[in-house]
Amino acid sequence: MPSHPVPNSRPRRKNIIFIHPDLGIGGAERLILDAALALQSRGHRVTIYTSHRDPSHCFEEARDGTLNVRVRGNTLFPAHVGGRLHVLMAVLRQLHLVTGLVWERRKATIRLDKEEEEDAEDDVFIVDQVPACVPVLRLFGTQILRGWRRKGRERILFYCHFPDQLLARRDEGHLLVQLAKGLYRRPFDWFEGWAMSAADKVVANSRFTCEVVKEVFGNSLGGIRVLYPCVDTSSKALQSDGQISRGDGSLWGGMKILLSINRFERKKNIGLAIRAYHGLKPQQRKGTRLVIAGGYDNRVQENVQYHKELDSLATNLGLQTATSKTVISALSIPESVDVLFLLSVPTAFKQTLLSSSTLLLYTPSHEHFGIVPVEAMHAGLPVLAVNTGGPLETIVNGKTGWLRDADSVAEWTGVIAQVLSDMDATQLESMGKLGRERVEQYFSLNAMGDSLEEVIDEMVGSLRPTFIRAQQIIIWLAVTGLLVSMLVGAGLKFRPK
Repeated sequence: MPSHPVPNSRPRRKNIIFIHPDLGIGGAERLILDAALALQSRGHRVTIYTSHRDPSHCFEEARDGTLNVRVRGNTLFPAHVGGRLHVLMAVLRQLHLVTGLVWERRKATIRLDKEEEEDAEDDVFIVDQVPACVPVLRLFGTQILRGWRRKGRERILFYCHFPDQLLARRDEGHLLVQLAKGLYRRPFDWFEGWAMSAADKVVANSRFTCEVVKEVFGNSLGGIRVLYPCVDTSSKALQSDGQISRGDGSLWGGMKILLSINRFERKKNIGLAIRAYHGLKPQQRKGTRLVIAGGYDNRVQENVQYHKELDSLATNLGLQTATSKTVISALSIPESVDVLFLLSVPTAFKQTLLSSSTLLLYTPSHEHFGIVPVEAMHAGLPVLAVNTGGPLETIVNGKTGWLRDADSVAEWTGVIAQVLSDMDATQLESMGKLGRERVEQYFSLNAMGDSLEEVIDEMVGSLRPTFIRAQQIIIWLAVTGLLVSMLVGAGLKFRPK
């Protein structure tokens, strides 16, 4: 039975608790940090709980004290078992994290006196990527542990980047392995939708993702709202140390830079940028360089392998390549290098690249949103992107960039040649200005903060949707038993002899 909202006579500062599995370097992590910064700047109390944060491989705000980050749920379960069971371990790690979180919150609340309890803040949990903890928070959350004297309300927002079941690779190995993986994934696929339905509200990063979520989960999640990721458009964000102004000729002797920024993953289709660049005539490539920069972790096998594959592709096409792991070595690359790979670029130097390049090449197909094109437009850099997914919502074809088919390398080469040879500085600056204006209107930190606060206020002021039914409890207990059995079996299998 839904509970009636408590009348609220005045706006109240919210207690915002983010739950994110791994604060590494990626679009999901950037979104969570930006959302946290937007809410914190508006006076809300913000805490981020995560199961993993490597200070040497995370964004600055996650390690420099700007945000309150707490690492929990990382002592009982590993991230994987022998390179397998990633989704099972992610679920168990998150449940471990939330158990500690709820216990911390309970101890803190016990110390509140009656006056403080009457003025208690509303608790808002924002969960993303792994929804396993949402039913736990909904069924056994802080309301019950604090007792019914608690005046602050509690709501749960789930941010869906993309359905996890569509990201899982099921076509690897022989037929028997694929069948086993399909059976292994089946309870998790069901559990994902059911767990998300426990949230008071589900939001997604684009209209494209919203449609996919509706196709996968039907109407069980209610009305899904779009909440776009953002970039910080404040003047402070533009003042990066060592940043070079566009067109001042200071980077690599004034070469025209074609830039690709992505993680080194095969699904990012970075080879498209290399093939399109190779399609230019030798005279058109003179005085230019393709710079491929992005997230790279030498512990991730795919990152290492894909970098080697891309390097081999460029070399086999007759392009000279080089790889740099530091800014200092990158700046000393000779002019003869056509393709430069930059591994794990620092934020300040990424801004330098964006502000000094001529064109951004964004190659992933069916990208859920894609924050890099927005960052490029904010820097006044036109974008050439694949005409599917998120870029259809961020880029205005012919005004802030171009949208082209991923299968037509010749079309990509044609746009690159047009930018390098047929467009003057005034035309490029005009396109860049339109891009900046679009980002400020739809994808700024302020715009995201407005939308996020609106969603939160709607949740707090509304009835909670019905969630649990008796048969679902039985199924949930059965699934939990299955997960525990699998964990025990994995532990016995990998027990040291």
